[in-house]
Amino acid sequence: MTPPELLRHLYNVAVARSHPAVVLPAHLPAPPQGRTVVIGAGKASGAMARALDAAWPADRPLSGIVVTRYGHVPPWASGCVPPLASAHDAASPGEGAPARITVLEAAHPVPDEAGLHATHAIVAALQGLTADDLVIALMSGGGSALLTLPLPGWALFDEQDLHRQLLRCGASITEVNTVRRHLSAIKGGRLAGLCGPAPMLTLAISDVPGDHLEDIASGPTVPDPTTCADTLAVIDRYGLALPAALIQQLRRGELETLKPGDPVFARHSARLIATPQDMLEAAAQAAREAGLQAHILSDRMEGEARDVGKLHAALGLQVARHQQPFKPPCVLLSGGETTVTLDAIAQQTGSGGRCSALMLSAALALQGEPGVWMLAADTDGIDGHSEAAGAFITPDTLARAQALGLDARAMLHAHDSGHFFEALGDRLMPGPTFTNVNDFRAVLIR
Repeated sequence: MTPPELLRHLYNVAVARSHPAVVLPAHLPAPPQGRTVVIGAGKASGAMARALDAAWPADRPLSGIVVTRYGHVPPWASGCVPPLASAHDAASPGEGAPARITVLEAAHPVPDEAGLHATHAIVAALQGLTADDLVIALMSGGGSALLTLPLPGWALFDEQDLHRQLLRCGASITEVNTVRRHLSAIKGGRLAGLCGPAPMLTLAISDVPGDHLEDIASGPTVPDPTTCADTLAVIDRYGLALPAALIQQLRRGELETLKPGDPVFARHSARLIATPQDMLEAAAQAAREAGLQAHILSDRMEGEARDVGKLHAALGLQVARHQQPFKPPCVLLSGGETTVTLDAIAQQTGSGGRCSALMLSAALALQGEPGVWMLAADTDGIDGHSEAAGAFITPDTLARAQALGLDARAMLHAHDSGHFFEALGDRLMPGPTFTNVNDFRAVLIR
């Protein structure tokens, strides 16, 4: 395999290891005496619903509604089986089998009317439950935008404005979700409170650094340890513009979420079924099978995308030039979620996402270093406002860009990394992968 082919292979292995068809069936409980109702939200929720439907006994009651991003509904006949999953690992439905769980689509990363409609439908599905029933919640990254129910006195427009502010301010995902949980009528454990006497099992695919359940889809079905005071601190730190009345409600603690120990969670449990560490370990094993030493740097690297790109480049240079702290040939792997702080101009003219921005910054730092290749891509198949998952860089990236008349530094400054890698033909474009375990990064040194 060429270096880019090897990097693509490692990405494919990481994604396949995290696919719901592979990881979900082993976590399913025995059917209850009564009904089983499935709810969920996130980029992976469609595939999670398909995998659950396929694995659930055909003679046991099953119904429900989940919401996923537009274009992320897998085909019923084949969507449960990822390309690199072996047949004995993956649940696959029978040909032509009817779906028992409805999969709706809505907008991400900013909520829309379809998301509001889907949320109301999910709430309606929880009506009339008994202690003999069971609710299974399927949560994954992206659910914060897809599951949307504005606070009393707020409208969808207000929630859309909040999401836009959070996207461009540069806050970490933990800070962003602290705000989302408190300024929502459905997040921060509130959805769990609608299940009445029925027990609930949350199955979650983590796309957040640290794998905190309250941060996955902003924790609609789990306790929230953060407070209104924490929310106010984030609002002040990033200068978010919110109505004065809402700020006063936060100061009075009127928008507090459900906390650990709340009786609502007495019959609830939650499990992580796929994490960034899982996908990194799978990629590391694949690299070793290809004859390379593999080293996992971290599953939770955060920060501004440009800075994280420079860090990966610096590590690649140290290994390439000094054989420290590892000897080549080897691959360095990391996961996590970076941020990109946008200005008003970039919001209108820029192209790409955090992975392509990280790659362009790394290319500039490497300056064509021989023997170093890199890949950064989002495991959901979509990098920001882009049709690509991410991008590759090679030792000749800057030279080829210069031959095309591209100014790499200017395009990075203009948040236009997407157009940069599109012109080079170095984007990774798998399409929706139907899972989401955050960003995957690999530095190959030969």
